[in-house]
Amino acid sequence: MARSTARATVFRVDLREAGLVAVLLVLAAVSWIVSAVQMSGMDMGRWTDPGPLGFFLATWVVMLAAMMFPSVAPMVVAYARITEHRRETGRYAPPGSTAVFVAGYLISWTVFGLAAYALYTAVAALVPGLFSSDPGGRYLAAGVIFAAAVYQLTPAKNVSLMKCRTPMDFILHRIRYGPIGALRLGLEHGAWCVACCWALMVALFALGVMSVGWMAVVGAFIALEKMLPWKRLANRSVAVALGLIAVFVAFVPGMVPGLGI
Repeated sequence: MARSTARATVFRVDLREAGLVAVLLVLAAVSWIVSAVQMSGMDMGRWTDPGPLGFFLATWVVMLAAMMFPSVAPMVVAYARITEHRRETGRYAPPGSTAVFVAGYLISWTVFGLAAYALYTAVAALVPGLFSSDPGGRYLAAGVIFAAAVYQLTPAKNVSLMKCRTPMDFILHRIRYGPIGALRLGLEHGAWCVACCWALMVALFALGVMSVGWMAVVGAFIALEKMLPWKRLANRSVAVALGLIAVFVAFVPGMVPGLGI
């Protein structure tokens, strides 16, 4: 009897976690659809104008959900598992903590997006034509993408990627409870994720931040290196892929889809 009860409990917990993953994936799928609608007709190739701040911010948050929710799901599930265990054992774990944790994660990436937007618009104003379709803009894009490939091989990338790939270890060493604690932990995880993936997102700006196709490519890179069991292979494969894209953008742009050549 006790064994049957234990099995039922495990099954029930698994269903909750599966439901949480399903919610994240559904939100990601809806975000992909919304992104496609928002960006329809806007993709003009590399260095696509991100538009007014309000439009960019709304598009950026939706884009984050589309690109990041699948790869952040293990971390969210780990956090939900710990808080649910505390709740079942009568300890402090208020409802809604998981949603606040996810909100903190999105806030960190939103701050990065605003900083990238401010830098992009400032440089465009100071150096008109720098992000044009002329060869100069093409070589700049190739250089940014190649720099993202190089970052893949740095110690900073390795450390931050490890934080993202070990959700239970990350949370157990930093867990905080209550809404403020959940927000702080989400912000911290988001900051590590930014440290891990900022170069990939900058490469997306170079390729065309309003391109759903390149969003999908970069999102796939992020998911591969965070979720595949072979960390080194995934990381190196993404670096090689970025290097090849940079070479093609610089020297044979006509062979790179979606660059508006």
